[in-house]
Amino acid sequence: MIEMLGYLGSALVVASMLMSSVVKLRVINTIGSGIFAVYALIIHSYPTALMNVCLVAINVCNLVRLSRKDQSYDLVDGAGEEGLLGYLLDYYRADIQTYFPDFSRDRVGDRAFIVCCNGNPAGLLLGIDGGQGTLQVLLDYSTPTYRDCSIGGYLYDRLPSRGVRTLVFAGRASQAHRAYLTKMGFAQKDGAYVKNLG
Repeated sequence: MIEMLGYLGSALVVASMLMSSVVKLRVINTIGSGIFAVYALIIHSYPTALMNVCLVAINVCNLVRLSRKDQSYDLVDGAGEEGLLGYLLDYYRADIQTYFPDFSRDRVGDRAFIVCCNGNPAGLLLGIDGGQGTLQVLLDYSTPTYRDCSIGGYLYDRLPSRGVRTLVFAGRASQAHRAYLTKMGFAQKDGAYVKNLG
C-alpha cells in the first residue's frame, strides 16, 4: 500500500506535465507532490520529502498569483488579418473549431480584440458591430494556457470603454463553451446568449 502511494504521487506529477492549462498543471502537480511528500516521509526519505513540500509551496504561490484579479492583462484592438490576429487564428485553428464549429476564418467581423497576459496573447474576441453598443460575437476564445484564468472578466469589464455595452452570441457552440457563457452571466434570449455589460 505504501508503494502504491508513491506510484500514485509519481503518476500525478508526470500527468501534470501533460496539461496545456497552467492552472490544471499546478493543481495536479500540487496534489501529486503532496502525496509523494507523504510517501517520502513514510519511507524516511527526508530530502525527497523536503523537495516535494517545496514544490507544493511553489505551486500554491503560483495558483494564488494566477487567481488574482489584477493580472497584467492588456486589451489590444485587433486589426489586419495578416498580422497578429491572422497568425493566432491560424495557429489555434483546430482548437477554435473544437469550441466554435461554425466559426469561419473567412468571416471575422469588423471588431476584433486581443487580450494579452504579461505580453503573451491569451484571448480573442471577434464580432460584428450591431449598432447601439451591441456586438454580435463570432468568436470569444481563450488560448489553452490561459483558459482557466480571469480573461473573460477582464475583457467584459473593459469593453464598455470601447463602446461595447451588450454582447450577443447566436452561433453554435460546444457544450463547454455554453457552460462558460452561463458561468460568465450570459442569459438565453430568443435562441441566443446575451450579456449586458452595463
